Amino acid sequence: MKLEEIVKACNGELLYGDKNIECKNFSKDTRTINSGDVYVGIKGENFDGNTLYKEAFEKGATVCILQGIDKNELEEYGKEKAGMAVILVEDSIKALQEIASYKRSLYNIPVIAVTGSVGKTSTKDIVASVVGTKYKVHKTQGNLNNHIGVPLTLLQLDNHEALVVEMGMNNLGEIAVLSKIAKPNVAIITNVGTAHIGNLGSRENIRKAKLEILEGMVQGGTLVINNDNDMLHDWYENIFKAECETTYKNIKVATYGIENESSIMAKKIDLQANSSTFEIEVNGIHKQIEVPVGGQHFVYNALCAITVGNTLNIDIDSIISGIKNFELSKSRMELINLPNDVLLINDCYNANYDSMKAGIEYLAKTAKARTIAVLGDMLELGEYSDDLHRKVGEEVVKNNIDILITVGGQGKIIAQEAHKGCQNVNSFSTNAEAIEYLENIIQPQDTILVKASNGMKFKEIVEHFQ
Repeated sequence: MKLEEIVKACNGELLYGDKNIECKNFSKDTRTINSGDVYVGIKGENFDGNTLYKEAFEKGATVCILQGIDKNELEEYGKEKAGMAVILVEDSIKALQEIASYKRSLYNIPVIAVTGSVGKTSTKDIVASVVGTKYKVHKTQGNLNNHIGVPLTLLQLDNHEALVVEMGMNNLGEIAVLSKIAKPNVAIITNVGTAHIGNLGSRENIRKAKLEILEGMVQGGTLVINNDNDMLHDWYENIFKAECETTYKNIKVATYGIENESSIMAKKIDLQANSSTFEIEVNGIHKQIEVPVGGQHFVYNALCAITVGNTLNIDIDSIISGIKNFELSKSRMELINLPNDVLLINDCYNANYDSMKAGIEYLAKTAKARTIAVLGDMLELGEYSDDLHRKVGEEVVKNNIDILITVGGQGKIIAQEAHKGCQNVNSFSTNAEAIEYLENIIQPQDTILVKASNGMKFKEIVEHFQ
């Protein structure tokens, strides 16, 4: 994009600079600025990136998009430098979103948006692998799934032929904004669980928030849903079907599942420790699917990817290849082999009840010998926190976990509930204490699950044993 296009897209004021400057890469972090980048100053609660414009220019930025900086100060600085440009805007985050929306309009490519209470990132990864068998695909990197990350992901589009973009949220209204920026052709809702229930108050409101993904969808687009999720199944059977000729007349729905009758279904499922196989029928063709990661939740992820691939007319053999060869993002069900045949399951990036349950079930089915669960607090659950942590304790008992180690105040509630049926339960206040205890009890062939919300910094535990 040229500078003049950016100025027009965000309704900014070009203080100085050549309007024909070519703008390709965007950054909000002066630590990662490269020569020729566009720097966007972001004002947060505790930090104002707009004030770092001089540092951004010194590190090679060609353009700065800023808010709240005095014009005289900027113009005085500009006299000293040549070949630079400054755009002044009222709200730099809104400007970033408007520029990303404009860039999206320049691309006539499949855009697949992924949201859900759990499994967004792993679903994004497997879907991108399938879509990548036909198109040059770009996907969300790291955790860039919010009101800043989604625009930055779109602005990374270059000569790509498809985009798989992850969308997260904390409150109502947030996914609607992201959807209107990305304008997906295909939207995925993996499930409606309990993540952020403290903010939203009910699973019905969580479903409402997830369904905002439809608000920016292009006409004739396809919504892909997990039909075995109770909330999505209820919406599909009792709301969508009743309103498909009115409220939802411009979208199609494709379903996947194992239990409820769906467009794409898995049959003859064989779950192994590190992989799974199942059979499907697509367009009258019967095929066996191999998933290179264990756990039933990855069967669901694969079914979702098959549904998307089928929607995009990707041939079934390419879909099978994409699933077989996909790789997970780090810290999400990452299997780490330690000395003495010990297996560590690193799932410490984030946690809510649904993903905790899935992780504990996977631990129980994967283990060769003893099972050890190292669990920490699940954050942002509000008034539901105690109850959901107790339910995690129930899952520990139900799955016959041999040793439970918890960290944190809410972790103690997991431990209290688990005490009712688990003999070896240990609670600690710090990660260091948990590490010390774990070091002293590990035996050959143990399988260890490490899982908590990202704020608990359980990465420290994983890195200690790597």
